[in-house]
Amino acid sequence: MRNSMDEVLETAVDAGHILLESGAEIFRVEETMRRICTYFGVDESHEEFFVLANGLFATGTTEKGHFAKVKQSRVTGARLSKVVAINQMSRQIEQGKYTLPEVKRELERIRNIPEPPKWLQILSAGLGSAAFCCMFGGGPVDCAASCLAGLILYAFVLYVSAPHMSKISGNLIGGALATVVCLLCYKVGFGRDLGHMIIGGIIPLVPGLAFTNGIRDIADGDYISGAVRLLDALLVFLCIAVGVGVVFTIYRHILGGVPL
Repeated sequence: MRNSMDEVLETAVDAGHILLESGAEIFRVEETMRRICTYFGVDESHEEFFVLANGLFATGTTEKGHFAKVKQSRVTGARLSKVVAINQMSRQIEQGKYTLPEVKRELERIRNIPEPPKWLQILSAGLGSAAFCCMFGGGPVDCAASCLAGLILYAFVLYVSAPHMSKISGNLIGGALATVVCLLCYKVGFGRDLGHMIIGGIIPLVPGLAFTNGIRDIADGDYISGAVRLLDALLVFLCIAVGVGVVFTIYRHILGGVPL
C-alpha cells in the first residue's frame, strides 16, 4: 500500500518534535526526520526541515499540494528514555520492521512514556549529589550531608519549583536552599568540608546535558540553536551562583564570617 506523502511528513515531524522536546541534538532531530521520509518514499527534493532549539519547521511538496508544519518546543530538561526509544525505532524502520501506521502508534507510545516515580527521582538526586561530593574530594560525612541536601533540593524542585515557579526563581531559591541545608549540617558538625558539600548539593540543578548539547550544536554549525541552549544553561548557572552567594552574604552579615 502506497503511503501518502502528507502522512509521511506528518509522522516525521512528530518524531522530530518528540526528540526536540526531549533534549536531543539538532543534527539527530534532522537526521531522524530524513531517515523516516527516505524509507517511506519521500525524496529529499520534496521535503525541507529547519530545526531550532525551541521549534521546528517542515515544508514539502506532495500530491495534494504544499505541506507546511510548525512545531514549537520549550527549552526544558532532557528525557533520554524517549531519545533512545526513537533512535532505536528509526534503526528498525530502516530494517523494514515498521509500517507507517505502526510508526504512528509507536510514536504515540513513546510520547506517553511516563516519568520515573518522584520518589525515585528524589533518591537519584540524593545519590548523585553524594557521588559528586565524593568525586570532588569530600569525605564520607560530607557525602552524606550532600546527599541530604540533594534529597531536600529535588523534593523542592518537583513539588514546588517546577509546578509553581519560573525557571529563574526556582533555580535561585533551589541554590539557596541547598546551601542552607549544607550550612546547617556543617554548623552541627555533620560534615567537615563545606565547599565540597555545597558542590555536591547543588548538582541536581546543574544543566550539564543542555550545556554539552549547546557546544555540540555550535560545533555542528547549528549556531542559533547552540547559542540558545548555551544561554539557557548559563542563565541557570548564574541563578544557582546568585542563590549560593545570597546565603553566604546573609550568613556573613548575621554571624560575621563565611565558614570556608
